[in-house]
Amino acid sequence: LFAVLADPPPGENREESPREGPDTERFFSVVAGMLAADSRGVQPLLCRWFGDDRALPAVPGATVATAAQALLHTHRALAVDDLCEALVATAHPLADGLLAALAEDEPSAVCRAVDRWAHDDGRPERRVAAATYGRLVAGHATRPADRELLRFAALALLARPGDQSLHGAALGLLIRDPHTRDRHLPRALAEPRVPACALVEALAADPGPVLAAFGARLHGTGEAPAAALRALADVDTPALARRVASLVRGYVARHPEGAGHVADFVDRRFEHGPAARAVLFPLVSGLIRGRPARVRRALAPVLAAPGTGASRHLRAELLDVLLEHERYEAETGEFTVLAALLEAAAEGAERRSEPRTRTLTHRAGALWARTPEGMRGLDTALAGHIRARPAFATLLARWTVGDPAEWAPLLGPETLRALRSHGTSMPMRTEGRGHGSLRPA
Repeated sequence: LFAVLADPPPGENREESPREGPDTERFFSVVAGMLAADSRGVQPLLCRWFGDDRALPAVPGATVATAAQALLHTHRALAVDDLCEALVATAHPLADGLLAALAEDEPSAVCRAVDRWAHDDGRPERRVAAATYGRLVAGHATRPADRELLRFAALALLARPGDQSLHGAALGLLIRDPHTRDRHLPRALAEPRVPACALVEALAADPGPVLAAFGARLHGTGEAPAAALRALADVDTPALARRVASLVRGYVARHPEGAGHVADFVDRRFEHGPAARAVLFPLVSGLIRGRPARVRRALAPVLAAPGTGASRHLRAELLDVLLEHERYEAETGEFTVLAALLEAAAEGAERRSEPRTRTLTHRAGALWARTPEGMRGLDTALAGHIRARPAFATLLARWTVGDPAEWAPLLGPETLRALRSHGTSMPMRTEGRGHGSLRPA
């Protein structure tokens, strides 16, 4: 290890030895050669490096730990089964991360490991690993032999009364598999620890009972509703998606404090593209018009987000619905949703197109500034975003200089001071005690 740390950065040679001449072979390459020559012996030794966060000069941007992880992944094919064993014996997040990567890159090897660990009578921690990585690899296991190994592993875990905490994961594996789903689904529906993503895979086979089980989870607390909504967001069959939307409406009506989970659900559904519109538009419109401000506040950054080509148009449509609704709310002194929209505009300024950021900022600001109370709040909020977000400050200054008449009604004295402090040279002066007045100097 000390020799590897002594490797110079790329492009530099170590000092010449008077007896050996120029030394162009780096020690890190020697370690790679040792791994190739004796994978089974060297893998556990490299796993011990996971706790070393010292920088590795020979590999720019890497530490000893991350370089070891990368080396093991690169040469995984030399002894992938032994690598799984070395990693599961290493209690470190980098070992967990590499095993998770192997579940995607080498699913057959991880399925073999899961089967071994599930049948390990003497080491309960191996059975816990079987439950954890069985769940991770299940989505990547496409070969019949691999799926059979996961079935054997799940049945072994389920057969142990003392491993009750692992039964949810085992049942999840069994209901994801068409060969065992029907037999184990009733028990899985009654087991709250079955992963929600596994329940979703059984939805098409028996929608009524599965949706009822999801409904029960949405009545719960903690992580259960969030996990259920994350899983349900992937349901894109139209008939099932409509029934899921009904569950979401019922959940937010009973639990407005869960609005953040619903906003995450909507955000994920947006990325399913135009096909999601038929269900998503009426769902979100109803949440905007019929739910309290905390729900609209949670939805605001999702609707204002830049999105992708799949979601941009629908986000813009529903943002229009939200802004129109807030026109009336602002008249009653409710500005928190407008504040959330302005914050989203400022935070996303570097990811969203400038015209969209400009329009969102102006529309939210114009609604907010319709009353003296609103203007004071807008002035404070804009000034805060200018100080905290230089990219947004630069844009606002550019818009103001380019069209003073349009932006003057939105810029109070605190905002103007913040813009000047930002270093912007602007032909303006402040008049009066209310709105900022911009005039050529």
